[in-house]
Amino acid sequence: MAIDYPRWLECSLRSDHAGELGAVWIYRGILWASRDTQLRAFAEHHLFTESQHLIDIESILSPEYRSRLLPLWKLFGFIVGAIPCLVGKELVFHTIDAVESFVDEHYLKQINQLDSVENVDFDFSSIRELLIKCRADEILHRDEARDFATTSQSQFTKLWCKAVAIGSRIAVAFAMRI
Repeated sequence: MAIDYPRWLECSLRSDHAGELGAVWIYRGILWASRDTQLRAFAEHHLFTESQHLIDIESILSPEYRSRLLPLWKLFGFIVGAIPCLVGKELVFHTIDAVESFVDEHYLKQINQLDSVENVDFDFSSIRELLIKCRADEILHRDEARDFATTSQSQFTKLWCKAVAIGSRIAVAFAMRI
């Protein structure tokens, strides 16, 4: 049975579901495009975690409340994973850093919003704990990508990562509504 969340929370969880689906496809894109053993091990490890996040979000968000743009999030995720592999693994690690930095901020905003809500009709604690767990995992992904990136960002990399961050913000805006 579907839970009727407050509208703002339904929209937030819809964007989380879309984001975790996109993350799964980022790592699938990396695995499709790369033959580098270090990069593949990185992607396989994080694909497992992102897949678990997706399962966890799906357990609390019924299909009728999910984004209707799921095929688009899969495609964009795949592209964001595969394209950097064509340039090199450094760009992949910088891309993951950019994505996970955005996700860290996104989850933190939601956690803070849940902390500020007083609702006697609904207990937000389990959702809050899930978001805290997901955020902690995403921070680990970001930090691991930073550790693996051995070069500073070139102008091209900075531009690419800025585009990825802007694209992530746009995707969240659409996923919250559609």
